[in-house]
Amino acid sequence: MKIDDVDASRAQEYLLLATLLSHPPDEAMLARISSLSGDTTSLGLAHLALAQAAGNASAERIAREYFTLFIGVGRGELLPYGSYYLTGFLNERPLARLREDLRAYGVERAEGQTEPEDYAATLCEIMAGMVSYQFPVTDRMQQQFFEKHLGPWIGRFFADLECAEAAEFYRHLGALGRLFMETEAEAFTLLA
Repeated sequence: MKIDDVDASRAQEYLLLATLLSHPPDEAMLARISSLSGDTTSLGLAHLALAQAAGNASAERIAREYFTLFIGVGRGELLPYGSYYLTGFLNERPLARLREDLRAYGVERAEGQTEPEDYAATLCEIMAGMVSYQFPVTDRMQQQFFEKHLGPWIGRFFADLECAEAAEFYRHLGALGRLFMETEAEAFTLLA
């Protein structure tokens, strides 16, 4: 199925979030991010801020920031998992429900993947696959998946990232993610 320009942009947005949440960017990725364009909308301004932050940062500094935010010694400042945000614990019932739905949609865990499926980066990658029709889902199924597995918590995660103590570069990703998820939630309400 051919996707339209709006869905192609949505998929790219999800992939950008997934990529930057799954690992820190290298110099080549920072160069690509620094060339992002934007406009005067809130989301466009968030793109410009992320581009500027990428242009002013080194991959080494962002790697340290990423470690502090998401890995840490013992644990990172943030825990980007649906189960944690919804229950206060990792690997809880929300993860089991997510796995059930992924099986029903025919989405399989990638070989070598060590993070649980409710990891924010993984969920963004799954949404990118749904939006670009790499997975056999309808628009309604995308909406249900978003509302069930991302909507209840991922906006709070991005807001937390936006104001995290260790966040400099990732503060801008938090703002972009929060605004994008707000836009997605609003767009999905129009489908109902």
